[in-house]
Amino acid sequence: MSAEYGADQIQILEGLEAVRKRPGMYIGSTSARGLHHLVYEIVDNAIDEALAGFCSNIYVSVNEDNSVTVVDDGRGIPVGINTKAGLPAVEVVFTVLHAGGKFGGGGYKVSGGLHGVGASVVNALSRWLEVTIYKEGKMYRQRYERGKVMYPLEIAGDCDPERTGTEVSFLPDDQIFEETVYDYNTLKQRLREMAFLTKNVRITLEDKRPGQEVKKVFHYEGGIREFVTYLNRGKTPLYPDIIYCEGTRDGIYVEVAMQHNDSYTEGSYSFVNNITTPEGGTHLTGYKNALTKTFNDYAKTNKLIKENDQNLSGDDIREGLTAIISIKIGEPQFEGQTKQKLGNSEARGAVESVVTEQLTIFLEQHPQAAKIIIEKSIVSQRAREAARKARELTRRKSALDGLALPGKLADCSDKDPANCEIYIVEGDSAGGSAKTARSRATQAILPLRGKILNVEKARLDKIYANAEIKAMITAFGTGIHEDFDITKLRYHKIIIMTDADVDGAHIATLLLTFLYRFMPKLIEDGYVYLATPPLYKLEKNRKVWYAYSEEQLASILQEVGRDQNNKIQRYKGLGEMDPEQLWETTMDPERRILKRVTMDPDQLSEIDLTFTTLMGDQVEPRREFIEENAKKVRNLDI
Repeated sequence: MSAEYGADQIQILEGLEAVRKRPGMYIGSTSARGLHHLVYEIVDNAIDEALAGFCSNIYVSVNEDNSVTVVDDGRGIPVGINTKAGLPAVEVVFTVLHAGGKFGGGGYKVSGGLHGVGASVVNALSRWLEVTIYKEGKMYRQRYERGKVMYPLEIAGDCDPERTGTEVSFLPDDQIFEETVYDYNTLKQRLREMAFLTKNVRITLEDKRPGQEVKKVFHYEGGIREFVTYLNRGKTPLYPDIIYCEGTRDGIYVEVAMQHNDSYTEGSYSFVNNITTPEGGTHLTGYKNALTKTFNDYAKTNKLIKENDQNLSGDDIREGLTAIISIKIGEPQFEGQTKQKLGNSEARGAVESVVTEQLTIFLEQHPQAAKIIIEKSIVSQRAREAARKARELTRRKSALDGLALPGKLADCSDKDPANCEIYIVEGDSAGGSAKTARSRATQAILPLRGKILNVEKARLDKIYANAEIKAMITAFGTGIHEDFDITKLRYHKIIIMTDADVDGAHIATLLLTFLYRFMPKLIEDGYVYLATPPLYKLEKNRKVWYAYSEEQLASILQEVGRDQNNKIQRYKGLGEMDPEQLWETTMDPERRILKRVTMDPDQLSEIDLTFTTLMGDQVEPRREFIEENAKKVRNLDI
């Protein structure tokens, strides 16, 4: 590695004034997502050192006071004077926006932290930040408070001459963030992903907070191959080998791993320099083109489909496919501030070339696997055709019926979607109460009979044939899958209202699985909510209180006193409430508690895995998931 990485490789583009004023511009939001983003920014710098071949260990700890420490064994941020700024390079990195070794100064070939805002933004948004650099037998240290330098870079002592690296500790600023408590699981998921994507690095995560001490090490020699195995663990792979394609074209390093399973949903996740690209981009297009062409060529050459038959579509071939597409590129161009879509045209050709060449070799060497994949694709093609006919029939009927809404829907009279909400209610008795209780102008009620189809285990044709799902699709107005159109949404609040017990939780999960798989934009754009019915009703001396948790009940009892005049009712279901109670507790916009369902685009692979684990066929991963998450669950009847 001959690239220079000294003080003058740190290049300055502009100052650091705006970050504390408009933090959302730099880290997306000041919610929990932005809070966790601070850790990723610092870890990204260590990962960049690993990608450059200089770092093999990264240690992250959440400390007792909720501060975070990140330690790496890379080269250490340069401590010499940067001639342009007249300051030590490390001070420039932490106090000047858009300063770093990633703007063509020769410090890095590829880098995730493209915008160079990482270290300085974390500093600006922290109550305090301390950086220690280990270099040439010395420990260099500097401390900042809310972005301001507290003292010049100093030598804090000696260290082992062999030791190099950077240690950064910071405490997020509670004046900036709505939420300042780190969630261990959120960090764990992202760091695990980083370790899969950087096969030569070992990442340790430790939580030191009292009562929740835990330590995990992530190190995957198999890299993204192991990532695919991990994501497929709740499913049954259709063949033993993971298809792996690797190569460099035009200076772009391409790595793709994939394997089909017995499910009907595709899980393709793309990354550029270890940054997730939830909106895909040119690298994903190249991968899809290569897959569709290579499988069709193989199927026709080997007479698995007839010469005159319709080609298999990309959707057919990717049914039940889990894939990781990861590229490393010197000058990535992302579309949009959020780095969610890659724009480099050369990436498409590079990925297409590597995948076509290596997938062709795999199929020739594994004819049995090739046959299984193509047979599954043909079955998918038939089901897709049946679904298309069912859809067209629905469209024709709709045209004749003037877009007839489902008979059991009690619609609202207001026609402005921004004012309207729909309650998806489990069961006819609760549906009856809800219809009586509602505000007819703005609240629509759609009762469902029993549990809807588990879409995790069904193809499109079965989904279109299901009466309960059809009723929802028609009521929402948006269509699903490739027909989905958010502008046709008839209600800006879709509220799932189920009993506060195991069955209710299962029905809510089935509904969320359907929305996530076929109308994910409803969740992304914040239109989906869970209603929160009360668990208890307490009556005393003709006064009534409702409690939504055990803790709230205890608090009310403490306030009113515990004696024989207390009448406590434990609600087992929505059907036990009369319309007036249902309105007061769960439907009145002034008093109800709604939980908005959100999804973090940085965590798509983990969200997918959660749905597969909960709704798939494999029992063991589900048992592990329940054991791991049981402590976080409230109000669950067993």
